[in-house]
Amino acid sequence: MKTDNEVKMFGCSIDTMREWIGRSITYKVAGRDMFVASILSDAQELISMGATEQARQLINRAKWVLFELEQEVES
Repeated sequence: MKTDNEVKMFGCSIDTMREWIGRSITYKVAGRDMFVASILSDAQELISMGATEQARQLINRAKWVLFELEQEVES
């Protein structure tokens, strides 16, 4: 059930997002803020193409990285 909600919100599970971040060269080299900016740029491109649902999910991913991932790192 939780995974279903995650997929609706993010387009994938949180576990998948963690794996995605772990493999990201942008996150490793440029840091969290540049990684989030990259996600938001992708969302802008999707909006320009009319893919609003996918853009919404990417924006939710960016917010998760900013707020939830940060809390996990601090814990």
